[in-house]
Amino acid sequence: MLDREYALDRDCTTLSRHVFQQLQSFSPDAQDLSAIMNRIALAGKLIARRLSRAGLMEGALGFTGEINVQGESVKKMDVYANEVFISAFKQSGLVCRLASEEMENPYYIPENCSIGRYTLLYDPIDGSSNVDININVGSIFAIRQQEGDDSDRSATDLLQNGRNQLAAGYILYGPSTMLVYSIGRGVHAFTLDPSLGEFILSTEDIRIPDHGPVYSVNEGNFWQWDESIRDYIRYVHRHEGYTARYSGALVGDIHRILFQGGVFLYPGTVKKPEGKLRLLYETSPLAFLIEQAGGRASSGTQDILDVVPEKLHARTPLIIGSREDVSLVESFIQERSRQKEEAVSH
Repeated sequence: MLDREYALDRDCTTLSRHVFQQLQSFSPDAQDLSAIMNRIALAGKLIARRLSRAGLMEGALGFTGEINVQGESVKKMDVYANEVFISAFKQSGLVCRLASEEMENPYYIPENCSIGRYTLLYDPIDGSSNVDININVGSIFAIRQQEGDDSDRSATDLLQNGRNQLAAGYILYGPSTMLVYSIGRGVHAFTLDPSLGEFILSTEDIRIPDHGPVYSVNEGNFWQWDESIRDYIRYVHRHEGYTARYSGALVGDIHRILFQGGVFLYPGTVKKPEGKLRLLYETSPLAFLIEQAGGRASSGTQDILDVVPEKLHARTPLIIGSREDVSLVESFIQERSRQKEEAVSH
């Protein structure tokens, strides 16, 4: 036992070391990316520490009484986590802008803009309604290269598809804190070792199964969905081998499917076909990650990574997970579309 622990200590790979190994370089770009990942990890450690003591701290739980740019009630942990990401990057010299679903416009760090030509997009706490009841939550992030002159602070260069992301990932705050990321060379998971204060490589080159048993969706919205999504749900109800798992925390549900296979759905509704999830801060980063693991992510009509947003807080439906399962959901959408076209033609 002691020999095994010694071997782990001797051979453990930290997050920053892994980024350099992935890029096989110590170039300035590699150093920038490694440093940005380290700052994201720092934000994750601070948020994890706060969450672990949330029930004992005044001002950590509940709502602030304010409404964010999305028209949603703001949780105290949302505000804290957003400020943590800003603080982690403010004096880093690494990024010029931070764009978050909690802020109407990007947050600029002028002193960084001459040297840090990167933008961090993030959802500081996804599933924050779970914080008050001690169920897992997560942070989602993506890194993009800043393009062109943004002196008017319009951030229009962010309105492009997700294939231009340099890196993406999430931090899961659960029984252990995990950071899962990709820089376009596979998907890798790190577990926070509290005794070291470091994220240590725990699973390398994760591959999502081509098919899995899990379907994850809020079936309470069944009658608000398009008939094609209801067709899919009826199908899994009638066939053996499927099991429903839904926590209401996007990162936790995606993490399960990444390792076990299956499909997560957050479809639009008849009244709001664009759905609820934000493209730049949630669906596009997760799509980048899942595609790197061999899976797929779709809006129902096109790959999420091909969707071009019209505005910073654009939303999309999401169907994400194992390739075969995503394609099966799409087949029901395509069949209903074909039936509608035939009905119109007749």
